[in-house]
Amino acid sequence: MTSSERFWNKTAQKYSQAQIADESSYEKKLAETRALLRPDMHVLEFGCGTGSTAIIHAPYVRKYDATDSSENMIRIGRDKAVDAGVTNITFTCCELGDFVAQPGSIDLVLGLNVLHLIADRPETLGIVHRLLKPGGMFVSSTACIGGSPMRLIKLIAPLGKRLGLMPDVYVFTPDDLQAEITASGFAVDNQWSHGSSVKTSFVIARRL
Repeated sequence: MTSSERFWNKTAQKYSQAQIADESSYEKKLAETRALLRPDMHVLEFGCGTGSTAIIHAPYVRKYDATDSSENMIRIGRDKAVDAGVTNITFTCCELGDFVAQPGSIDLVLGLNVLHLIADRPETLGIVHRLLKPGGMFVSSTACIGGSPMRLIKLIAPLGKRLGLMPDVYVFTPDDLQAEITASGFAVDNQWSHGSSVKTSFVIARRL
């Protein structure tokens, strides 16, 4: 188990109870994502956390796979789905690269609040591209610390990681992220950011 997995396992319960910081932006993201969903779709969400967003979207599609590397996050997500009566969602504890699916079989992939925690984003974006059908959609929401005062977090991150106080966090700007997405074989159909000290970039991209 990696140090980041240990961190998320330890904080899963607290994470599941945290309040949404920007409710209006969250609702806008839900609405823009929901506009892409169809009843025949197979959707994959990686880095799903405790599944709150997955459970909201799942009733609008045929099949919803939700994955996360934290066992405790997945356990909480399963319990939430049962409580909500959502039966077409499957929670799996795994990294995206270990998710079993045929290439070109997924209609839409979501990566929400997770890309800034991944060291090799181009590799991850390549996996997303491979799993999606041609014309399939990738929806992401990502904290972009580069260009903000929070970019200095990279100076204290190694100590915080060793002490178990924080996971891996990577620094880049919204423009950096968009460039990586397009370089991975996507066309960006929609992009907007919110937040003041730290920008969160919401992107809807189409697999070419």
